[in-house]
Amino acid sequence: MGLWAYLIRRGVGLAAVLLGLSLVIFAIARLLPGDPARIALGPLATGEQVAALSQQMGLDRPAPVQYLTYMAGVLRGDFGQSLLTRRPVSLDIAETLPATVELVLVTVPLIVALALPLGMLGALRRGTWLDRGGWLLALLGAAIPSFVLAILLQLLAGHYWQFLPLGGRLSPDVDFTANISGLVLVDAVLRLRPDVFANGLAHLILPSVSLAVAAAAQLSRITQSSLMAAARAESIETLRAFGVGSRTIRYKYMLRAAVGAPLTILGLQMASLLGDAFVVETVFGWPGIASYGVRAILSKDFNAIMAVVLVFGLGFVIANLVIDLIIGLVDPRLGHAGAAR
Repeated sequence: MGLWAYLIRRGVGLAAVLLGLSLVIFAIARLLPGDPARIALGPLATGEQVAALSQQMGLDRPAPVQYLTYMAGVLRGDFGQSLLTRRPVSLDIAETLPATVELVLVTVPLIVALALPLGMLGALRRGTWLDRGGWLLALLGAAIPSFVLAILLQLLAGHYWQFLPLGGRLSPDVDFTANISGLVLVDAVLRLRPDVFANGLAHLILPSVSLAVAAAAQLSRITQSSLMAAARAESIETLRAFGVGSRTIRYKYMLRAAVGAPLTILGLQMASLLGDAFVVETVFGWPGIASYGVRAILSKDFNAIMAVVLVFGLGFVIANLVIDLIIGLVDPRLGHAGAAR
């Protein structure tokens, strides 16, 4: 019952977060300057055309009525029609979301692969040049904004690393549609297309590195601090006194004891990761939901803005729930069992 009670509580909290998020974004979107119907139709549209589109989209109704109507549609899976594409927003989300999901699925393991060795070296080689070098790399990585790193990498790729593509999801000469899972790498494997897999992976390198560096820098320092704290724990000292090997202590006991804080930070980093994706996808021309959201904001497309924010909020909350469940599996003292009591 502990796990089910915990999941029910988190589900109620998830619903409350999304409701509050929808209210805030709805209010902010209405405060943006400009008439969305005028923006959608262009400066040459007549007043009658603008009024007709406003009535068609329900933009002439009172704000509370607009919000309730929109949320009633969301509960049915209907996010309304986009002023930008003139299509149902749900179709736009279905087309653009897989690209961002694929980018995040590649970026998160990259963050762990960069942060874990740096954090472990800093903790196990405290005071050496490895520790100082890792600290300097983490400082530089955390100090460089993702969009600046994205532009720098694109400039380097355009001039020096000419074997890496500058943008897009696949090269223009590659005839392939990810129509099974929506993920290029997964569909390339399922359809036995190693050429497409290599091409898609090459397009993922620069945007995923741009997203991963800052998060990996922060996570490495948290990992180092957690490992150092775990090394001073009484349980670890007891293992040493009983003659347990240092390698066993490091990789079996210390890592398990120190995993809570890094995993928690990784879950929280999902928010910044999704936020940075708005800029990184725009820089690299990545056809994901984040770049779709940027276009929606510039066009004051209310329905699309609301849908993008709700999808991102849902993804962030689910990611944190998964992280909490993983922590509970690795170290039950920190997991859902204790939270549910």
